[in-house]
This record gives sequence, C-alpha cells and structure tokens, in this order.
Amino acid sequence: MTDPQTGEASAQGQTVAGEREQESVTSGATYTRPPGMTAPPTSPQAAGSTTSGDGPARVADAVKAARAAVSAAAGRGPRRARLHLKRIDPWSVMKFAFAVSVVLFIVMIVATTVLYIALDAMGVFTSVNELLSSLIGGGPGQENSVSFQFTAKGVILVSALLGLVNMVLFTALSTLASFIYNVCADLVGGIEVTLAEKE
Repeated sequence: MTDPQTGEASAQGQTVAGEREQESVTSGATYTRPPGMTAPPTSPQAAGSTTSGDGPARVADAVKAARAAVSAAAGRGPRRARLHLKRIDPWSVMKFAFAVSVVLFIVMIVATTVLYIALDAMGVFTSVNELLSSLIGGGPGQENSVSFQFTAKGVILVSALLGLVNMVLFTALSTLASFIYNVCADLVGGIEVTLAEKE
C-alpha cells in the first residue's frame, strides 16, 4: 500500500520540478521560484500595459484643465483687490520725509551752484551788482556808499539756509500729516485703494 501523504508530497515535487523546467525552457533564464509564487509576465509591454495605460490620459486631462483655467482667467481680466489704508506709522513717515528732505537739500545746493556759475559766466551778476551799487550807494566815488553785491559765498549760504528750513518744515509737516491721517482713518475708515494685476 502507498502512503497517501508520501504520494501527495511526491506529486507536489513533480509539479514544482515541471514548473521550473518549463520556466527555464520558455524564458531561457536560470532562476528558481518558491512554490506558490505567480509567474512573471513574459514581455515588458504586457507588464506596463496594465499600470501605465492610463498615464498619458491623466496627463492630457491635467493639461486640458490647466489650459481651461488659464483661458478662464484671461477672459475674466486681471485680478483686482480693494484695500483700505487703515494706519500710517508716524516714525516711518518721519524717517522717509527726513531722507527726502536731505536729498532735496543736496539738490538745491548743487543746482544753486551750477546756476550761479552759469549766470556769472554770462556777466549777469556783474551788471546786477553795478545796478544795486548805483541805486543804494549813490555813486561809486562816494566813501559812505553801501556795498551790496551778489557773491558765490552769499548765494550758496542763502540756499543752504533755505534748504535747512525746508528740511525741518518738510519733516515736521509730514509727521504731523501722518498723525492727522490716523485720527481721520479711525473715524471714517481710511482711504480705499483698488489694486489690479498688470495686463
């Protein structure tokens, strides 16, 4: 009598050996697969057909959705945002106003110097000084005549004094204007500003 357990084991061994021989013959590769493991696909096209078949379709759908969104946004026009200028920091306004006034002071000094050099080269200040001396002094030969003349030092000094006054007034008035705006913004809500993207 044959043992059913040994007969079953021998049948399983023959089956596994047959599968291994068939794999080595069909694929040409020498490898062993554990019992119960499914056989790999014979061609890479068959393996990729199940997983990547819908990949190009998904990419095409994503591209179409992006194009539709861009076209809808272009048809809608640039985005706009309505904002309220609620508060202005007085300290930042004072620093900015002081910087601007310093730049204006330098520009005034340079412009005055260049203008004086140009007019003096044309002889304008010589004629003006002679006219003033004749009007105020009464004559060039008199000893008690008052001499008032436009000189480079005097013109630049006057422009510098005006620039300093402008610095003080511009900085102070700008800071005061920021305080006044903050008080008015608390009462009425501030200035409404509409911002839009560039077309």
